Amino acid sequence: MKSLRTTVAALAVLAASASAAFAQEITLRSSDTHPDGYPTVEAVKHVGELVKERTDGRITIEVFHSAQLGEEKDTIEQTQFGVIDMNRVSLGPFNNLIPETAVVSLPYIFRDAEHMHRVMDGPIGDEILAAFEPHGLIGLAFYDSGARSFYNSEKPIESVEDLEGMKFRVMQSDVFVDMVDALGGDATPMPYGEVYSAIETGVIDGAENNPPSYQTSGHAEVAGYYSLDEHLIVPEVLVMSKTRWDQLSPEDQEVIRQAAQDSVSVQRELWAEAEKAALEEVIANGAQVNEIDKQPFIDAMAPVYEKYANTPELQDLVERIQAVE
Repeated sequence: MKSLRTTVAALAVLAASASAAFAQEITLRSSDTHPDGYPTVEAVKHVGELVKERTDGRITIEVFHSAQLGEEKDTIEQTQFGVIDMNRVSLGPFNNLIPETAVVSLPYIFRDAEHMHRVMDGPIGDEILAAFEPHGLIGLAFYDSGARSFYNSEKPIESVEDLEGMKFRVMQSDVFVDMVDALGGDATPMPYGEVYSAIETGVIDGAENNPPSYQTSGHAEVAGYYSLDEHLIVPEVLVMSKTRWDQLSPEDQEVIRQAAQDSVSVQRELWAEAEKAALEEVIANGAQVNEIDKQPFIDAMAPVYEKYANTPELQDLVERIQAVE
């Protein structure tokens, strides 16, 4: 009888230990290059709020903004290795790694932001999210980053000819380099954090980005000409380390995935507000913003499409994207 009581007590201790382990609190570290308050930063914070609520406080997400954990290229590698748990990044740096991301990073692949939303919210978006897993990442959701346009310290860009010989910073992506080359410019891959000083010192003439990034980075202070050619509407993606993901229960995985999806509408609303406010602010502070006839820019992209939609599968992806109404 004593032996039975001892066994029961031991089993109770083991059960309690297992229960405690199961209920162990988890803190996930998430990286973003943008400053606090930026729409993507606030969206991932919202993911954290949802996850915390849906796990009764057991799982929390700590968001490290302002490139505290490094620039995008470095944080992608750290996320693949499980050093960083989650990461919000542009698709640009993935272009050389995941061919499908290069297609949705092609200039003028999307007619407008609404077209991009319809594509990325559907089967094509799911297909591209799944393409991250073989590379040690779990794709969770796509965020809006608006349309990217050229800005510089020299003059308004009103035609393709105006870019001839000008040096523009681009993300570390071959697609971006070839896009600028096709327009006659000189593409200079460079980390985002180095752009301000590079423009200020004349190392480059300008860069290209969306209005909120142009404003929050301070680039409008040193490059006062913003030309709305809107050459790229590149989605941003929230990913998680597969190493960390595989340590979670299927139930926790589903909570995180659903919270990420639920944050998309919040991010888009914040984005629309930020984009409008950013343009108003840079104009009020003296930046010159001009419209452009986009068709000559679109026509110049033919060799870029030939290079990157270079397999039947990728050509089919281009056609399916363009067919989405």
